[in-house]
Amino acid sequence: MPENRAWALPYLALVLNALVWGVSWWPLRELQGEGLHPLWSSAATYLLGAVAMLCFMPKVLGEFVQHKALWLLALAAGTTMVGFNWGVSIGEVIRVVLLFYLMPIWAVLLARLILKEPITGRALIRVALAFAGAVLLLSPNGTLGFPVPSNLAETLGLMGGAAFALNNILLRHQAERTAQARLFAMFVGGVVAPAAVAAGLAVWLGEGNSIVQWPVSPGLYGGVVLLGFTVSLLVANYGLQYGASRLPANVTSVVMLSEVVFATLSAILLTNEVLTPQVGIGGAMILLAAALSALESRDAH
Repeated sequence: MPENRAWALPYLALVLNALVWGVSWWPLRELQGEGLHPLWSSAATYLLGAVAMLCFMPKVLGEFVQHKALWLLALAAGTTMVGFNWGVSIGEVIRVVLLFYLMPIWAVLLARLILKEPITGRALIRVALAFAGAVLLLSPNGTLGFPVPSNLAETLGLMGGAAFALNNILLRHQAERTAQARLFAMFVGGVVAPAAVAAGLAVWLGEGNSIVQWPVSPGLYGGVVLLGFTVSLLVANYGLQYGASRLPANVTSVVMLSEVVFATLSAILLTNEVLTPQVGIGGAMILLAAALSALESRDAH
């Protein structure tokens, strides 16, 4: 591919990932309707992906076991799955996705801790904008208050977003590892973390609780949805590690914000969700904070 076109590949890969995740709430809710909790759906989906990778690329297991930093990547990816997949399945898709993308805050802090990137005045402005957006998102309509989640879905969205920012930072930190090993680590985390949380809750809360039940075998329709979801996530996660390992963390965060557009449009078209003015303004602040990250990255180059 000519050099003047190859530069776009990391961006396109991230947009593909954002598209898949922007509409991922739909198969998760379909599987939930088949009796499979989102945590079990996540674990099953990533298990199929991990097994497929081992069948075609068995060497990735040795690289994953050898490099402990990949274990941390697995933990970050798994925590992301728990927060995002569970959150969009039980809450308002638009609100959860916007809270998930408070990455201008998390990225600044984590890039400083892990990549030793300086915290600039512009970074502080982005954090302030994102925080102001969170105030609007997490406050009742017509009021303002300290941004505290009011339900489980909002808490999961915030947790998943912080974990996703860490995931992207670690992809850059482990850029010397093979793409296959990084992807395998993400799939391992996507199996272990959701399954561990689901099993722990099922045991702790007991049989018959309304939070999470032990998994059931989906029917033919559920099996088709599960298989299609697995294939799409395998492609999407490869796109994420390809793009995030080649672009600065703040640029990755900005490009991935296209997921907000995909999620918002799909939620409005397929559900009864409405983008209220308060949520829209708060979301715009978060998006503006992320856009400033891109400007800073461009100026730095």
